[in-house]
Amino acid sequence: MGFLLPLSLLVLLAATYSEGGSARRHRAAWAQRPGRGSFPAPSETTAPFWVSISPKLMTVAPGSSVWLNCSSNCPLLESPILHSGLRSGQTLSGPNWVSFQLLDVRTWSSDVHCFVTCAGVTRGATARINAYKGPQSVILEPPVLEGSEHTLRCHVTHVFPVGFLVVTLRRGGRVIYSESLERFTGLDLANVTLTYAFPARPNDLGQLVTCHAHLNLDGLVVHSSSAPMPLSFLTWSTKSKALVSTSIAALVGILLAVGAACLRKYRLMQSRA
Repeated sequence: MGFLLPLSLLVLLAATYSEGGSARRHRAAWAQRPGRGSFPAPSETTAPFWVSISPKLMTVAPGSSVWLNCSSNCPLLESPILHSGLRSGQTLSGPNWVSFQLLDVRTWSSDVHCFVTCAGVTRGATARINAYKGPQSVILEPPVLEGSEHTLRCHVTHVFPVGFLVVTLRRGGRVIYSESLERFTGLDLANVTLTYAFPARPNDLGQLVTCHAHLNLDGLVVHSSSAPMPLSFLTWSTKSKALVSTSIAALVGILLAVGAACLRKYRLMQSRA
């Protein structure tokens, strides 16, 4: 009995220690559960945001200056960046917006991009600026008959961009000549003169001819036309007018000389009488 008592005591102590360790491990595991003792680090998420540019489409006269506004709902807005091939001017800003000035717009069609970075994410918006001016006037000179050809001369004034201009001549409603000026790449308003000669026909007498100017701007068509002019076989060319003027001047000179001679002869006869 004396030997069994210490052995029972040892077994009891071992069981107690084992339960205490399990309890401590259980409490430690419970303390590590979410919501008790410590909190997990918050996850970094990016809220959606939008970028807007206005106006999205502008049509201006060549040489104009314009303002574009770039805005966003990003709460931590970094400075918006504007990309374009145009010359920049002043900049104005406010809460969540920046306005950019663009100077001396002389390109027919320009795309302007605004980019905004929010929490490491970059988004953008695009606007388009168109610059053009329809013809101020389309003037067809009176047709000139020189030899066996009619010559037409048409003037198209103050138009831009010339590279998109097509000038067409019509006789009696039918196209007799058309020319595209796409080889011209100037960035200023321009005047265009088109000269065309074609054989005269007997049935041309009284036919009406007109000149038409078309600006074909990627689907936008601007059209202007001249007043109609009649074809006539009595129309004189510049050379013919000069010849007639010289002939008339010579005839007047001859008549004056003959008149002066007659006047002298008459006075001589009066003096003898």
